[in-house]
Amino acid sequence: MEQTSEDNHDLNEQLTKEAELFVDTWFDESKPLQEDDAELHPSVRDEVQQLKELKSQLQQEITELKAHKEQLLLNQVREAQENLGRMIEEGTKELRERKTALRIEIEKLERRQERLNQEMRSNFAGSSKELAIRVQGFKEYLVGSLQDLASAADKLELVRTGEPAPRSRERIRDLEEPRRESREGREGRDRDRTRNRDRNPRSNEPARTGTRTGQGNRSAQAQFSEPTFADQSRRIRQLLDKYCNSPDYYGSPWQLRRTFDQSQAKKVQDWFFSQGGRGAIDSTGSRLQNILIASATISILHDLYRDRTQVLVLTDTPENLGEWRKGLEDCLGISRPDFGTNRGVVLFDSPDILVQRAERLLADKLLPVIIIDETEEQLNLSVLKFPIWLAFASSNKSRSANYLY
Repeated sequence: MEQTSEDNHDLNEQLTKEAELFVDTWFDESKPLQEDDAELHPSVRDEVQQLKELKSQLQQEITELKAHKEQLLLNQVREAQENLGRMIEEGTKELRERKTALRIEIEKLERRQERLNQEMRSNFAGSSKELAIRVQGFKEYLVGSLQDLASAADKLELVRTGEPAPRSRERIRDLEEPRRESREGREGRDRDRTRNRDRNPRSNEPARTGTRTGQGNRSAQAQFSEPTFADQSRRIRQLLDKYCNSPDYYGSPWQLRRTFDQSQAKKVQDWFFSQGGRGAIDSTGSRLQNILIASATISILHDLYRDRTQVLVLTDTPENLGEWRKGLEDCLGISRPDFGTNRGVVLFDSPDILVQRAERLLADKLLPVIIIDETEEQLNLSVLKFPIWLAFASSNKSRSANYLY
């Protein structure tokens, strides 16, 4: 036990000596290190100083970059605002220009509407002095010529001579039999009428329809003079007054469905009472206005004679025929089934075919109502023998596109 204690004591002493020897050696070696640190300190200090300067430069550059960035952002924002303002100004300017153009266009349309309304009032009221002056001379010439022609036709004995043309031979074949049967009686009546005229010159003014039709059926010949047919005259005046003052826009078919002017009613009234339902009237210068006048005439005749009337319209071109079809449909409330060979209205572009059709209707104891468009410059003499015909006399004034108001 004692031996062990001694050994431990020796070991501790040895360790203590070794520790002291290590410390002494370390202190001896640290002296040159301190000397080296003293020699390197100025260079480190310079490097540190350079690093500080570099840091300051970098911080200054960062500050400048930040300021430059902010300036760029401000410039971009300002430029964007300027561009946006410019775009808004351009868009506003374009809208102003469009607004100005639209206002000018509206003013033009308003002036055009006012001009059209003025023309409508002028045409409807018949107050156009210039138009009246232009058509007056032609009216006097046409009325005088037609009166002379009617007087000459009254004195003619309408006896068919010669062979009919090949084109019309088939169309009138079915008319030959009734004509042959009534020819002797007709010739006898014509001779008696001629002798009566020679004895009394005033008898040259009888109703024209009896001589011109050459038919024995007087029930199909219309006379509208007031002393002879007071009831019909009264009914005609009532209908004209109704068309002018109380138009029925939703009436039954064959009734006038449009507004009728007093000047137009005056034309129809003169045609019925002064011309006996046979003659020409001045054209209004508008085909659709002429169709309106013809529609009023057709409506009155249909009211008087019902289904016995058949309207025969004569014009020169298919385009005009289409206008007449559309105008009659609008004014009378009729439809496509009312147009056809055996229907209420038949459209023709040849006067010869129209005459043949009218003769056939008279043979069937029906009443043909012949309407002649203003484009027909020459009136076919064969039309004068029928009981009812209405021709529109056109002036030399050039016609423009026509509208129904």
